[in-house]
Amino acid sequence: MVNATEILPIVTASPKPFVKWVGGKTQLLSELAKRVPGDFSRYYEPFLGGGALFFRLQPQRACLTDINPDLVNLYTVVRDKVDELIEDLGQHVYEKDYFYEVRGADRNSAYETWTDVQRASRFIYLNKTCYNGLYRVNSKGQFNVPFGRYSNPAILDSENLYACHAALQKTVVEVADFYSVRRRIRANDFVYFDPPYAPLSATAKFTSYTKGGFDVDMQYALRDLCRALDERSIRFMLSNSSAPLILDLYAEFNIEFVYATRSINSNAGKRGKIPEVVVTNYEH
Repeated sequence: MVNATEILPIVTASPKPFVKWVGGKTQLLSELAKRVPGDFSRYYEPFLGGGALFFRLQPQRACLTDINPDLVNLYTVVRDKVDELIEDLGQHVYEKDYFYEVRGADRNSAYETWTDVQRASRFIYLNKTCYNGLYRVNSKGQFNVPFGRYSNPAILDSENLYACHAALQKTVVEVADFYSVRRRIRANDFVYFDPPYAPLSATAKFTSYTKGGFDVDMQYALRDLCRALDERSIRFMLSNSSAPLILDLYAEFNIEFVYATRSINSNAGKRGKIPEVVVTNYEH
């Protein structure tokens, strides 16, 4: 956390996600925010990603978790060592050969000696300069997204990093799967689930966000968790695709449609605003 001798700049900007994330909720924030309960004790977000809703709400008490240790390390460094992170980010350059050199670092044994700050800096650099801001790993857990072409990618945004640093100060950030929320959460807490989406078609595939992926069985397990929370009168909100599977799984709860522009489809004709669902177990 911030030490007694650290002098931080005055933060005037509102925090926003410091990484791009496929399926991120920035464009749906107004729709999501108006559905969040007006009062709750603690905010939980088990599928952290870009954390757009967390940064919009800036809750006083929060627990953010994800099964991606590199992502959790990044949030922890932004919370605890933002000055060191900003200094390290300043060395990166937007250049193709350099990109592949940095991307290939996790293929070498020397990577095991990298500090948490160096790993966090690498994460942001690759995220800002890779194709479409994707996060994808191979079966060995190695980042494998190719170089992206941009006019001037914002590798370092010090103002926003300081704003996010301030927002994270009273927040618990840990590596944990979504099941962990069941034993953590208490009455009057609130949880927002934003899992990898169920595919809209039989030919679509889940993103290789982690080595294990997120399959149909996990979608069922998440629904069962929502049922368990509902039985305890704990409020939840969940985002997902409008796939028939999701509409069937959550038919007992409140389902509303919202529209987001998604641009990762390889077929340009299928890009644009598509319906997604927001599921809640309470009236708003």
